[in-house]
Amino acid sequence: MISPRDLEAREATLRQARALREQRRVAEALAMLDYLYTEYPRFSRLHQERGHCLVAQGDGAGAIVALREAVRLNPALPASWDMLEQLHRLAGDLAEAGVAAQRLAALKQLPPPIVMAQSLLADGDLEPAEAVLTDHLRETGETVGALRLLARIRLERGALADAEALLAAILDEAPDYREARFDYAMVLLQGQKHLLARRQAERLLVDAPDSRDLLKLYGAACLGLGDFEPVIDLYARLLAGPCESADEIADLRLWRANALKAMGRGAEAIADYRAALSVRPDHGVAWFSLANLKTHRFTDDDVVRMRAAEARPGLADMDRVYLRFALGKACEDQGDHATSWAFYARGNALRRASSRYRQDVAERCAERLKQTLTADVFTQRQGWGLDDPAPIFVVGLPRSGSTLIEQILASHSQVEGTHELTEIGRYAGELCGCDPDCGLPVRPEALLDLTAGEARALGDRFLQETRAYRRLGRAFFIDKMPNNFWHIGLIHLILPRATILDVRREPMACGFSNFKQLFGTTHQEFTYSLEDIGGYYRIYRDLMRHWDTVLPGRVLRVRYEDVVEDLEAATRRMLAHGGLAFEPSCLNFHQTRRGIRTPSAEQVRQPIGREGLEQWKRYEPWLAPLRAALGDAMTETA
Repeated sequence: MISPRDLEAREATLRQARALREQRRVAEALAMLDYLYTEYPRFSRLHQERGHCLVAQGDGAGAIVALREAVRLNPALPASWDMLEQLHRLAGDLAEAGVAAQRLAALKQLPPPIVMAQSLLADGDLEPAEAVLTDHLRETGETVGALRLLARIRLERGALADAEALLAAILDEAPDYREARFDYAMVLLQGQKHLLARRQAERLLVDAPDSRDLLKLYGAACLGLGDFEPVIDLYARLLAGPCESADEIADLRLWRANALKAMGRGAEAIADYRAALSVRPDHGVAWFSLANLKTHRFTDDDVVRMRAAEARPGLADMDRVYLRFALGKACEDQGDHATSWAFYARGNALRRASSRYRQDVAERCAERLKQTLTADVFTQRQGWGLDDPAPIFVVGLPRSGSTLIEQILASHSQVEGTHELTEIGRYAGELCGCDPDCGLPVRPEALLDLTAGEARALGDRFLQETRAYRRLGRAFFIDKMPNNFWHIGLIHLILPRATILDVRREPMACGFSNFKQLFGTTHQEFTYSLEDIGGYYRIYRDLMRHWDTVLPGRVLRVRYEDVVEDLEAATRRMLAHGGLAFEPSCLNFHQTRRGIRTPSAEQVRQPIGREGLEQWKRYEPWLAPLRAALGDAMTETA
């Protein structure tokens, strides 16, 4: 979403370019559009204006190229379709002229506010798009088409629950509205409701079994459920069919590689990542995915290619971010830690520029939790919740060793690993509301309104909703969402017999590992600054101290370093805390075959090593802000 200030600057530059063209200063107008392109390459109306300029210069062929790009990015541009029809007719291409005429006629049949809202949405002008559309709805009444457009705008603005509710209401009224059902499935997917999304995809595929968009949707839902094997063949099938563009090929190769990686088929994953790069050399996420294998080493030629791509003007910000993190890893492997640090720091700085994380919000949330969920609260609610020991929660900070702990436990005959589940965080949001910046509970005191029956029902709901991830039928399963340390009070209220393990890693090692790890686009946004990482670690440490005080013995602390030093002793201790007998297979965790999605996937398929303990010291000259932000957390002993 573009900020209001950036939006105004973008529009002002476009107005200046248009004024220059109208003054017949076309070369200057084109130069200004070139500048605008470096900042906003996906801004459709700059391409439309370039088409106008090229027409003024008599370059009809160039104008067609520019206008095609405009309507590719934003099909709701009547002026572009009008010019394309005329230019194609002048060039004698009556077929393309006819296509443009049809698209223009279709737009003319729609109410002008709908066309304007569609156009604004395509260009990321979300606030004005919603204003135009809501005015139209107020004046003319609701239609399912207009409500669907409103849902898309709400989704782009981050109002996921609003978009989901709107689309569900549309489908109640018009269950055969396939486009709305597709949007609904996409919203469910974005909301981490993978099973529901897959069911919607399956329903749509009944009538369109070969639809590429539906098959991609189905594949994404399967990936979310950890069902990796079927999508490997599904993406191969799509790749064997007619692909629309190099970008589609690159994406399919990337998604297939991710599934192969999760299943431990590293060599095949590397081949697909490189196949993606062969068709799109600046595909930042593919370069980063190779780096994120942790065990892969880049060649000198790779580094040259990545440097060239990272320096290219007009590269999308996220591609540049991905490339900077990949170059950080490449230089680290080469032993050039100064250059490596520079890339990590620049990648984090660019990523932080769009981050919404606020330290003060996290601090206030932790304080409210501590003030609300006291020892008396839990004493008064003793015996509440669902009496089922099946869940094992592994909490802590990212990059603390939780994937290793999960892999050890999932090597036990009675335990299944189910990855990082989002249900507990979603329940907290439903009950307490979510801060729009950090996604943390706004009103933890709402937990005090739960009745005993509601707490039990919520525990039962958790077991029902997570059943889709449990395909082995084992008695116990692991939810290793690290952020659940915020929700230990809620977990205890609804699942009092669940096992909770807090994985703790030496603060400097954990902090640096977070700084050099690029997470998903909206995940772990505290990791983009050393100061935020240190502050967040202190919040986590203090909140865990609170849980230990009000729920003594409830959480077992597991030090990553202890696991490395004495694997068997640490394993026996964890199993005993969960009421499980020791099994030697847990010590051979690297031989366990299962799907793993986290960045440590390849590392935990190898015997345990000590290299991660001291790695941060190679970057110590640049880590003073982290050490200062950690403060007394540096001297803690437990």
